[in-house]
Amino acid sequence: MLKHEIKRSEHRLGFSQFFHFVSFERQRSELTASYCSSTDSLHLSYLFSSGGLQEMGKGPGLYPDIGKKARDLLYKDYQSDHKFTVTTYTANGVAITSSGTKKGELFLADVSTKLINKNITTDVKLDTSSNVFTTVTVDEPAPGLKAIFSFVVPDQRSGKVELQYLHDYAGISTSLGLTANPIVNFSGVIGTNVLALGTDLSFDTATGIFTKCNAGLSFANSDLIASLTLNDKGDTLIASYYHMVSPLTNTSAGAELSHSFSSTENTLTIGTQHALDPLTLVKARVNNYGKASALIQHEWRPKSLFTISGEVDTRAIEKSAKIGLAVALKP
Repeated sequence: MLKHEIKRSEHRLGFSQFFHFVSFERQRSELTASYCSSTDSLHLSYLFSSGGLQEMGKGPGLYPDIGKKARDLLYKDYQSDHKFTVTTYTANGVAITSSGTKKGELFLADVSTKLINKNITTDVKLDTSSNVFTTVTVDEPAPGLKAIFSFVVPDQRSGKVELQYLHDYAGISTSLGLTANPIVNFSGVIGTNVLALGTDLSFDTATGIFTKCNAGLSFANSDLIASLTLNDKGDTLIASYYHMVSPLTNTSAGAELSHSFSSTENTLTIGTQHALDPLTLVKARVNNYGKASALIQHEWRPKSLFTISGEVDTRAIEKSAKIGLAVALKP
């Protein structure tokens, strides 16, 4: 019976549109199909995994989620470096990731491992400076709670404990440095997935002053997200806007306006993205200083991405463009 309903939907949409619709979602989303006999039609619901509509969820999330959609659209995956990443898995499920990054004449490399045992995730990373970064994450030791413990060897002052709590109407995160005079961080958001208000604070117990004091407001509906944040102890005001134009082709547009009260400097960045096909995404952005950037990202095999990005200064076109390349390989 379900096959007949899919066939009906194919005839309604047209074969080419229907084929593109299904093949796109096979790669870009989690697809749930349910048959409703009362209306004799096929109902499809989609949860986009890569920058589509607002994530399904009841709560307001954590403070870093305010304005995240616009930031990801405008800044994520843009780079001027050359980066190569390879991930492999052992027989017992340990993920081993090796990466190398070329920044001008400098080459940086690291090796990291990830082990998941029930609700405990352990990440260990070793870089070229012989630093060992360790993070242990415990998911759901209690409903809605996440505990994170991290430290860096040989830095004896790097130990930190963080607790995150998510509720239908609140999101709280607090961290404490494991030193004699620690820095205490606290961020909290209240509201819903439609309207949320939050703050982000850091207090240095050694000096007795607040090193960070930010506040943010977010509004979202089915196809747009707008946010307003006040950072740098009230010196920087940032307004951002994200709009989903077409979920079918993952087409979206966004903008961010930043104003500094101390320098009276304004920065406006506008960007967009569009999926050429289920496996290829293009993005572009430009700011009021004439810096224009673009990238193309292709998923040439599942979870393996090839990204080329470039930036040019339109006010100094004689200068060489900055070209970035990133290759990520996963089995």
